[in-house]
This record gives sequence, C-alpha cells and structure tokens, in this order.
Amino acid sequence: MNPILPPQFYIPDVEARQWDDGIVYLYGSCDKCGESSYCSQEYHVFGSGDMKHWIVYPQSFQSKYVHRPQSKEVPLYAPDCEKIGDRYCLFYCQEHGEEGVAYSDAPYGPFRGARGIEPADTDGIDPAIFIDDDGSLYYFWGQYHAKGGKLDLESCRIIPETVTENILTEEEHGFHEGISIRKRNGIYYMVYSDISRGRPTCLGYATSDRPLGPYKKGGIIIDNTGCDPKSWNNHGSIAEINKKWYVFYHRSTHNGYFNRQVCVEPIFFDENGSIDEVEMTTQGAEDPLDCRKPLEAYRACRMEGSCYIDDYRDGEQCCEYIAHFRVGDAVTYKYLYFSDFTFRIFLEASSVVENCAVKVYLDDREEEILARVALKRTNGKFDFQTVSADFPGEKINGIHSLHLKLEGGKDAVVCLKTIWFAVKERD
Repeated sequence: MNPILPPQFYIPDVEARQWDDGIVYLYGSCDKCGESSYCSQEYHVFGSGDMKHWIVYPQSFQSKYVHRPQSKEVPLYAPDCEKIGDRYCLFYCQEHGEEGVAYSDAPYGPFRGARGIEPADTDGIDPAIFIDDDGSLYYFWGQYHAKGGKLDLESCRIIPETVTENILTEEEHGFHEGISIRKRNGIYYMVYSDISRGRPTCLGYATSDRPLGPYKKGGIIIDNTGCDPKSWNNHGSIAEINKKWYVFYHRSTHNGYFNRQVCVEPIFFDENGSIDEVEMTTQGAEDPLDCRKPLEAYRACRMEGSCYIDDYRDGEQCCEYIAHFRVGDAVTYKYLYFSDFTFRIFLEASSVVENCAVKVYLDDREEEILARVALKRTNGKFDFQTVSADFPGEKINGIHSLHLKLEGGKDAVVCLKTIWFAVKERD
C-alpha cells in the first residue's frame, strides 16, 4: 500500500534499482518529521524482496563524508546509485550544488571515499547516472535546464567534448529538476519534475533515440496534486521490477512542502512506447485491498479541503492520521474489494463537537450516500472512538473507490485513524 515505507520514514526523490540479487533498493533524500526545510544530512537505503516489507539500512551516507570539508553540515539532496563494475556508486548532491560520488561493496553501503564530479560540482543539483548497452556512462544534472555528458569514473570528470547543455528546458519540456533516465526497447526515457501544470507536482517524461538527445516531450506519468493542501513538488523514477514497470514518486504531508513520503504505481506503455498517465492510489503496486482489513486513514490517495496527514507518538510507535478534517472536506481511497455481502462501516475517529457525521460514498460521489456515520464528541484529538453505520440492504460486490466527506456545524474538526468494514449481522 501507499505510502510504501513505515510511517516514521519520510523519503522523497526516490531512485529504485534492482540488480542480480533480485532485491529492490530505494535511494532517496531523507526529510525529518516536523522540520520546515528540505532534506537532512543523511541518506538511508531500503531493500525489499516483495515491495511490501522493507529493511532499512540506516545512515548509508552522511554529509560528514562528502568531498568538501566546508559542506559537512549541508543537507543532502536527491541521490542516484548504480552498480558499475564490482562497486556500487552513490551519486549525491547538496543544497548548494555540490555533487560527488562515493563507493561501497554492497548496495546498501556504507558509502565512502567521496570525490567531486567535475564540472557538475557546485553547478547544480539532482544527479542521474545511466549505463548504456555498450558500457558507456552518462551523467546528468541541473535545475530548470538539464545538462549531461559521458562520465569518466576513474577521473571523476565528464569528458569535456561530450558536455551537452539544455537537454531539457523549462520552456520546451516543463523541466524543473530531478532527472532520472532509463532505456526500454531502444528508447531513452528521461523522467523529471514537470512544472507545466503550474507547480512541479508532476512527473513528466521526454524521449530520444540517443542518451544526450535531442529529447521530445512525451507527457505526464503522474501528478500528485491533491495529496496535501500545500503540496509543491514531485520527484522520482521509473523502474522495471521483475519484468513489470513502475513509477516511484512522492507526496507531501503535514500541510507543507516537506515531510514527503514515497509511493509507487504500475505504469503501462502503448505500442509506440508512450506512457499512460496513471492516478495516485491507495493500493499502489498491490491488488485492490480487502475492505474487511483495517485501513489506516492516512493512506488516503486524495484529500480535498483543509485536511492533511499528520503524526503522533503512541508509546514507541509512530502513527499517522488524517488531521483537521472539517465540514466539506473529503478523503478518497482507491481501490477496495467488496465480496458480495451487506456491510457495516467502522471508523476510529475523534471529534471536538457533537452533531457531525461522515458521509460515505462509493465511486461516483454524485450518487446516493450509502451510509452516514455519526461521530461522538471525544476528549481530545487523540481520543479515538469507534463508531459505525450500516450500508443499505443490497449486497456490494467488486472493486470500488471509497469517499468520506464530513458534514455538520462549522466548528466541527475531526481526526480519522482507521477504517474497516464487516459483514452486517442478520436482523
């Protein structure tokens, strides 16, 4: 389910890689919960054999190991990683444009021996590495306009005569930042943060028959608009995992630009190699979710109004919930599977007032309300109480989206923790 990592990890800008061991590895920046700035001074690596259960390899690289002594307290921005020969090479960047590479014998680090990449070092952010079929290395970087060239890893220099300017531009391609490159069926796909819809909430792509271009804009792969009231950017990658293709992207939380979480969706190519735009979902790379299993409310794939995802601590456990859920706000979950029964819906929720309720819809919200769950006034926003309501008498079957919308007085403020369904008892 999305987001795919445990809730205490806020990992944006993800590059997904799978090598010979069959494990999927994720490399990304690391936001700190509650901070009002991008990224931290460390990277973690995450590994999974099934894209459901993840092992964290903490502090695989830190700012104190960068190649510039004056940059040891500077946050680390979006990385990339590739296996080159017998070594795993982590390409990193920092807030002020520092760019370099560090090495490890293992895909999860620790990465050490950092060296700067010339002339990219201090010239931009968001490195991307690509190995072509003939073994040539290509390195890309930049913000607002993308640059690239052939990389000589031994000298950590981009071969001067191969340096190519304006591979992507904001004017022609909507390029904002965040390059990632893959090759499929002879076509080079450059994925990037796309600002063509007004904010860089999209992952767009451009294609070429050569790694250094020219590139023609293809379209949008995914747009995270609606993930948070103040969402600003998106950054990620596409990757072939076990012969299926996916887009890895991030969403914002906590009513801000920051505290970003990685999500994933399957993607599909048409016969010409174009990528269909996909929607954000709750299920992500999994099958539609069994409606009878508890679903954490923070896994909503769309929020409308003032509500947003926030966090709290329950002992040693980090928990997230839908906060600031006000009258007229709505949250959406896609997709749930209903198995030909009559149902009762249960919510764990808190409310600061009486006389408010959650209206429940399936699919088209212009249709009839299927249930109205009356809420109890509780002692504080973390005093979650279980409330429920019956669906109508007819059986519900198949795959559906779920929509929850709040109604009541103007002072109603609700928090949602968990949602589930149960087979309704016979009268």
